[in-house]
Amino acid sequence: MVMWVTWIAIGIALFFAANIGASGAAASMGVAYGSGAVSRKMAALSLVAVGVFLGAYLGGGEVVKTLGSGIIPPKLLTVELVIIILLSATLTLFGANLLGIPLSTSEVTVGAVVGVGIAYETVFVQKLLVIVSFWVILPVVAFTLAWGMGHVIRRLERRDARWRGEGEGWWTKGLMWLVLAAGFTEAFSAGMNNVANAVGPLVGAGLLGTEEGIFWGGLFVALGALVLGGKVLETNGKKITRMSLLQGTAISGTGGTLVIISSLYGIPVPLTQITTTAILGMGSAEHGFRLWQKGIVLKILKVWLVSPLLSMTVSFTLVKLFIEPAPYLIVVMVAVLISLIGLKSLYDTEQAERRAMNEEGAGI
Repeated sequence: MVMWVTWIAIGIALFFAANIGASGAAASMGVAYGSGAVSRKMAALSLVAVGVFLGAYLGGGEVVKTLGSGIIPPKLLTVELVIIILLSATLTLFGANLLGIPLSTSEVTVGAVVGVGIAYETVFVQKLLVIVSFWVILPVVAFTLAWGMGHVIRRLERRDARWRGEGEGWWTKGLMWLVLAAGFTEAFSAGMNNVANAVGPLVGAGLLGTEEGIFWGGLFVALGALVLGGKVLETNGKKITRMSLLQGTAISGTGGTLVIISSLYGIPVPLTQITTTAILGMGSAEHGFRLWQKGIVLKILKVWLVSPLLSMTVSFTLVKLFIEPAPYLIVVMVAVLISLIGLKSLYDTEQAERRAMNEEGAGI
């Protein structure tokens, strides 16, 4: 029975790893694919797969240690709790994908681990605060760097059309190689940081050794990118074709570099949000700060808050349902949830009535 439960935990982790590759990792080559630096989809995905695997194998160990033993005591991690952590992260991401809401894999996984720690009233708060501070600081750094580079790139491209990648000469080919290198760097960083989300709890529970977990986690993230990442690559490639080669290189390079630095310190960070804020910084340098009026920043803040809190709630609830039954607590949580939904519904109804009154002139 124990052996079967262990295999279930490993199976969920590897399935999670494949989904990480299909969603987050595959996006790293979007700029190169969209710009035509690499024209074949399978070639782009193959580069992603190689970059992700190398990143995990060569530098994923520190983040694995953090998720396996840096947030809650490793002695707390039984096979059942590992399954709950992985299920909470997977179900949260799956539900968000169905709703079309982009959540951060790293934040969801950290939230699931913290939820288990709260259920047993033992969390390494100091380490958690360091992680959360990176989540706040890195997007700001990414925005600032991209905004500064955006101004430099804008001047270069205005002075000389070759910087925009126009023409077929060696200069354009050099820019395309730069884009490829930046995309590979981003894929490498995804391997260093995100593979730990799938295998960190397994390693912490002693179900897999660190090197074994990194190898299999990296392999399945790479396979996920290669087999399932085509649609994400296509979508991101089309979205980013408006960017010049230099802009794409700066964004991918900034995101990849910041994530690699975080990985060396063992900090799981949200690559997607870092890249998004870098794109926002580049856009602000090009078009001014009117981009901020589109609610992008508010969306980023919502994702930043919802990702860890939702998975934390799910894992805490699963522990209190199946491992440490606390029916009264579950009743209170359900009551609070229903109350919040009811309040939101009442607020929306009130706002709709006020708008209707103002449109009819009765409210003036």
